Amino acid sequence: MKNLNLAVIASLLVLTVSPVLYSLSANAADKETVNSVATLRDHTPIMVQREPNAIPKVINKDIKQGRNYPMQPPVIPHTIRGYEVNKTNNKCMSCHSRHRTEKSQAPMVSVTHYMDRDGNFLAEMSPRRYFCNQCHVTQLDAKPLVENTFTDMHSLMKEKSKAEKH
Repeated sequence: MKNLNLAVIASLLVLTVSPVLYSLSANAADKETVNSVATLRDHTPIMVQREPNAIPKVINKDIKQGRNYPMQPPVIPHTIRGYEVNKTNNKCMSCHSRHRTEKSQAPMVSVTHYMDRDGNFLAEMSPRRYFCNQCHVTQLDAKPLVENTFTDMHSLMKEKSKAEKH
């Protein structure tokens, strides 16, 4: 029992001392190397206030954009600033509801928005699908904050079929 207690105390000591030793070695290391992690501050020292980035604009072209993977929700191709979406109002449905698409020429929301979680069709939009911004987003004219190596499904399948032919 005494040996077990000693082993537990020794492991707790190692767990508490090792982070301290690691931080001491990191502080002793070259500061440029330690602080070379890319951040949203773009290597600006912590005590320096940098000029803020310009606020990106919403792409407002009403042109459908391609999707990168199956079942991806479509992006919103117009600004939605000032749209009211709460439990009593949904501004999106003034154009995208079944009854308004002929006049607005906007695409109708998918039939999946009229299904409950069990796959039964409803007369009105499902409460699960009522808050559009849970899935749909506007696009901005902003540069990516981090490098993106995403490859869409279509390109992956093309590469796979090319590799199988060779």
